Amino acid sequence: MQNRGKLFSTAVLIIAAGLLIFYGLSLFRSRTGRGENPYAYELGSLKEADSSLVHYTEIKPVLFEGKKLTALALNSRDELYVAAGREIYRIDSAGQPRLWIRTKYPVRCLAMDEDAVYAGLENIVSVYRTDGTKVTDWENFPRQAILTSIGIGEDIFVADAGTKVVHRFSKTGRLIGRIGEKDPVRKIPGFIVPGPYFDLAVDQAGSIWAANPGRHVIEHYTPAGELTGTWGKASIRIDGFSGCCNPTHIALTENGEFVTSEKGLVRIKIYSRSGQLIRIVALPDQFDEGTTGLDLAVDSKGQVYALDPSRAQVRLFINPEEANS
Repeated sequence: MQNRGKLFSTAVLIIAAGLLIFYGLSLFRSRTGRGENPYAYELGSLKEADSSLVHYTEIKPVLFEGKKLTALALNSRDELYVAAGREIYRIDSAGQPRLWIRTKYPVRCLAMDEDAVYAGLENIVSVYRTDGTKVTDWENFPRQAILTSIGIGEDIFVADAGTKVVHRFSKTGRLIGRIGEKDPVRKIPGFIVPGPYFDLAVDQAGSIWAANPGRHVIEHYTPAGELTGTWGKASIRIDGFSGCCNPTHIALTENGEFVTSEKGLVRIKIYSRSGQLIRIVALPDQFDEGTTGLDLAVDSKGQVYALDPSRAQVRLFINPEEANS
């Protein structure tokens, strides 16, 4: 009799659980219409609300049909250069790509100043003159290095997602030191870089701003490697950085504002130097689902260039208010 009682009780519990699941699913479908994730509605509402903050308009992009785009850079004359595999293109005055340099390995990051062009090729930096002539290769990186960003100041700073540090070089290629290594004594937490996105920018004063994507912050370092400040927060809301590891890319405007891009919930935004959101460039519905690798550059007019590998384009966003001022 005891066994029958236990069996009966178990059956009742199973039936009750089934009814609860059925009721829950019915309620879920009645609210969503199709049974999809209810958080999708919240995300959609968030996107819609954010659209009122967009101050930028997109104009005609630069097209690279069939090319796998990996990096972009502007020189001091606002001339655009774009890397695609083992090729670097210069964009002419008509907005057309012209092959400029072929490299030894695929280009992962790109930077240039008045005197030289620096191309990061996995674990090598190739240096060229501004006429495209090859100068040398810097090969003194760890074997596991994955070079993802190059910043130019008095020295050259190279972000390395493989070893999770920023390498500091003289312009002659001499390794001076490493920035961002975990150091409790100096109160440096260390970079958390779960994927291949680890970006930096050098400001006009020569200090380094590096994205720490796993911590959802941007960190400020002196050239000597002292951490002097940080800003940012993890949040799906528009003023934060979403997902596991964002921002993926950063750039600095001439007046010291930050342009950031994210993957997952794809967004391009502009922050003040202290980390306050001040403008939105583009929202998720302006990109294909799954878009990643939105490398950024800003010209002297404040126009934002965004590499879009998903569409094989360089997309250009302008602020009409600034353009008419």
